[in-house]
Amino acid sequence: MATELESSLIFALLSKCSVLSPTNLALSVLAIVFAWLAVSLFCWTYPGGPAWGKYLSRRLTNKTGTVIPGPRGFPFVGSMSLMSSTLAHRRIADVAAKFGAKRLLAFSLGETRMIVTCNPDVAKEILNSLVFADRPVKESAYSLMFNRAIGFAPHGVYWRTLRRIASNHLFSPKQIRRAETQRRVIASQMVGLLEKQSTNGVGHVRELLKTASLNNMMCSVFGQEYELDQDHSELRELVEEGYDLLGTLNWTDHLPWLSEFDPQRIRSRCSALVPKVNRFVSRIISEHRNQTGDSPRDFVDVLLSLHGSDHLSDPDIIAVLWEMIFRGTDTVAVLIEWILARMVIHPDIQATAQAELDLVVGKSRAVDESDLASLSYLTAVVKEVLRMHPPGPLLSWARLAITDTIVDGRFIPAGTTAMVNMWAIAHDPHVWVDPLEFRPERFMTKEGEVEFSVLGSDLRLAPFGSGRRICPGKNLGLTTVTFWTAALLHEFEWGLSNGNGVDLSEKLRLSCEMANPLAAKLRRRRT
Repeated sequence: MATELESSLIFALLSKCSVLSPTNLALSVLAIVFAWLAVSLFCWTYPGGPAWGKYLSRRLTNKTGTVIPGPRGFPFVGSMSLMSSTLAHRRIADVAAKFGAKRLLAFSLGETRMIVTCNPDVAKEILNSLVFADRPVKESAYSLMFNRAIGFAPHGVYWRTLRRIASNHLFSPKQIRRAETQRRVIASQMVGLLEKQSTNGVGHVRELLKTASLNNMMCSVFGQEYELDQDHSELRELVEEGYDLLGTLNWTDHLPWLSEFDPQRIRSRCSALVPKVNRFVSRIISEHRNQTGDSPRDFVDVLLSLHGSDHLSDPDIIAVLWEMIFRGTDTVAVLIEWILARMVIHPDIQATAQAELDLVVGKSRAVDESDLASLSYLTAVVKEVLRMHPPGPLLSWARLAITDTIVDGRFIPAGTTAMVNMWAIAHDPHVWVDPLEFRPERFMTKEGEVEFSVLGSDLRLAPFGSGRRICPGKNLGLTTVTFWTAALLHEFEWGLSNGNGVDLSEKLRLSCEMANPLAAKLRRRRT
């Protein structure tokens, strides 16, 4: 390996210095620096950049004999600028096209080897491989305890236990149906607050959607119900800070020599956030322990009732609950805002969706979740927005190769981080006809055709991932998004605000959200 080569050069140089006089010492240090620079520059010349170059010795034993194309980036840091961008998914897609590497692109983030695919077949190979069943745990995730939750816990007995508990007690079809009333109540509250806004002519939905999503998860996980106009500042601040920390590219994750300096203050901010999260969640756990009752009422009760091999310690319970609240909040709000933005831009599509709602539901009552199965056009609208604006364009969190493996005929060494650029796949003209056009009709099935699933079976569009690490809350999230969108379109007509257009600029944090919040002119359709 490159590090072994560097060490050999250093020891060879030192062995020549029989007498370490000040002059000899200075020359030795200078020679070591030059040797280190020479080796680093040599590694940088390797396709994919310095991290791949440091794995030079592996190339000699690579039975495939195929080098993965990719940018060299800069010496020492590689292509950090690729992932530092708020449009990383677009930049990576452009680089992959430039290098003819849509199937597999290699690049370096400091000392981290990266591969990215923009191809559905290679994506399936990666996401469904047991070799890529783990995730790389970055410092912020570890500091925020997510290494003990479903998202980042290593694949094994503990992770499978968490997955089974969540699937059975929070995300099962039975539990999703049980929570229907709370989603309906929250939808009604949103309509009421938007109606008040509409008296001023303009509706602002981002903060309302985030609060609604947070309330929904708080009710499901903690059993606590809130009004949307209540003060949620404490919890919102915790979630926003964690969201920002996890969505920031931390240079010290990839440049270990920077770790002592914490230049982006990631570590210090995590240290300040964790005690607040512990106090907030511990208070709720204590309240549940002090309550009496035979059967679990919510997910906290479920976790506290576990015994034997399923028993979780309090720190593990805090980590699991914190992740549920954290990850269950942003995706729903981000996706609905994109849907409403598209409805403002495409009034003809909005009118078609509302005509379907009027036909199925009528105007004498509000939408019910039982109506969703008959709203095929609205379902197609949601899928088309997922294609055009996937909330996790790089599938949010990457995968880690736990052993050496072969992907698409190329050798991938253990420790390599793999990502799928779902945005690039969903915008590839070789995969989708006219991919830049917003056409929900592409998802309308004709008689005898099988409905296109976005739940991971078809990697042409798998916004929730696929394989062992697929999002466990995909069905709950999709149900919530479709129902709330149906309610908002049924109750209001969404138009341009003061004649201004809608800005579809993106900003990639942990999810890809609208760079500028949507403002729309609302007109009540149903009284």
